[in-house]
Order: sequence, then structure tokens, then C-alpha cells
Amino acid sequence: MRHTVKLQNVIIGWSDLEQRDPVLGRAWGRFRPGVGYELVQPVFHLFTEAVPMPGGEPMDEEKLERYHAARDKLGLVLEDSSGRQIATSAIHIADYSERKGKDAIELDVLVRDEKFWKG
Repeated sequence: MRHTVKLQNVIIGWSDLEQRDPVLGRAWGRFRPGVGYELVQPVFHLFTEAVPMPGGEPMDEEKLERYHAARDKLGLVLEDSSGRQIATSAIHIADYSERKGKDAIELDVLVRDEKFWKG
């Protein structure tokens, strides 16, 4: 099922969130950027500068702190295919596309919405 990420009604991109871990409240999958992605991409590049390898350790704690502060201020929302907003604790886009190619972007969300896990 397609899940869309929005910034003030601008579509940032979408993912099927193919992987899910209800115990951790985490869902993730390949992210497909929309035309609005360029508005938030610099924020997510801060993360890849701080953590240069996917799944690796932070190499720059200051950039990682700046990333978290900037990401939290974005106010991104996640919607399901019917347009229903899904309550999340965090929406993260791991964008390693500059180093690893256009398919190296993943959406990772912490989902608080109980309906999400039942569907």
C-alpha cells in the first residue's frame, strides 16, 4: 500500500513501506521522491553527511544534532492511500543517492497509529 509523505500539503514522495516491525513500531521501505522532495532534501543530506555509511556509526555528532533539530521542525506527515493521516513519532529519509545511485533512498518511520498495524 502506498504511503505518502507531505510537507504542508506538498507531496515529498512515497513508499510502500515494505518492511514492518510492529514490536518496535517501525516501518520502512524504498522511497520514491516527488517534486517537493527538493524542499527537504538538504535536511536529509545533513544526516548522510553525519552518518556516511548506511547503518553505520555517526562521524559528526554536531551535524547529527542539527539534522534531528531541522527534521523535527519540518512537520512532515504520513498519509495512507486513502489520504488518512497516520500518527508518527519520527519520519526519516535516508538519502544516500549521491554516493550509491538514485535507488539508495529509504523512508523509515516510527508509527504510533494502532490502525496502521492492524491493516
